Amino acid sequence: MLTKDHADWGYTASTGLGFTHRTIVDAHFRACEEPYLALLGQAGLRPGDHVLDAGCGTGDFLPHLAALVGGKGRVTAVDLAEENATLATERAAALRLPCPTEVRTADLLDLPYPDDTFDAAWCANTVQYLDDDELARALAELRRVVRPGGTLAVKDLDAHLITARPGDPYLFADFFRTAGAQPGYARQLLRTRELYRHLKRAGLTDVRQRTVLIEHHAPLTPAAQDYYKAACAQLARQALVSDPDGPWQRFADPAGPAHPLDDPDGYISEGNVLALGTVPRP
Repeated sequence: MLTKDHADWGYTASTGLGFTHRTIVDAHFRACEEPYLALLGQAGLRPGDHVLDAGCGTGDFLPHLAALVGGKGRVTAVDLAEENATLATERAAALRLPCPTEVRTADLLDLPYPDDTFDAAWCANTVQYLDDDELARALAELRRVVRPGGTLAVKDLDAHLITARPGDPYLFADFFRTAGAQPGYARQLLRTRELYRHLKRAGLTDVRQRTVLIEHHAPLTPAAQDYYKAACAQLARQALVSDPDGPWQRFADPAGPAHPLDDPDGYISEGNVLALGTVPRP
């Protein structure tokens, strides 16, 4: 059976968006912290920068952003869900970060800041919730509030590289191919390697992009077990509606005795994309 925390994975945030509860985003960050921070380190943030954490969630990146910009820098963070912004504010205060840090509730489609406010913007695991029109609007807003010559860095999950072993190597690919045939969240998770095109269309220059494969091998760390077993159970619940006796049964119960991720050869992977662009100078 699912634990209480795993049961929260069906929670819909105050924004109406699913899959954004703190038990989800925090678990994912813990499972992938090392490669996430490696990508953050490639975002071009510098000491003294004023950086916007655009879609900060519960604030997992805040201490790492603050460490990069240092005592002479500044971090401003926004999230659409009021409960996330509140928790991120509490976390930032408790951590006594080395630079001024402010968190507020705001919409990426209508940021409450003047033009050219920031030296850079970091947007992690957020654009997956935006359709193509909303993504264009969000990138236009981020370009507006970042000064000319400043950097926009967008990191997100690429569902093409999700797979688990032992089992059917096409199980996850087939799931996302079917789910992504219609507009919505699954299709947006399959769009991630097209981010560079969207940054170009937003008028950014010097656009570059890299994709990394994040792999977890048995024995999975407790953090990876916690996140990926619950994530697989979420997918299984959807897949089993149309195929109740199919191969997703093995993933349906995180505590099941034959769970593939408990196998001595257990393995799961996901892709992450970092797309970077520069706000053009006049």
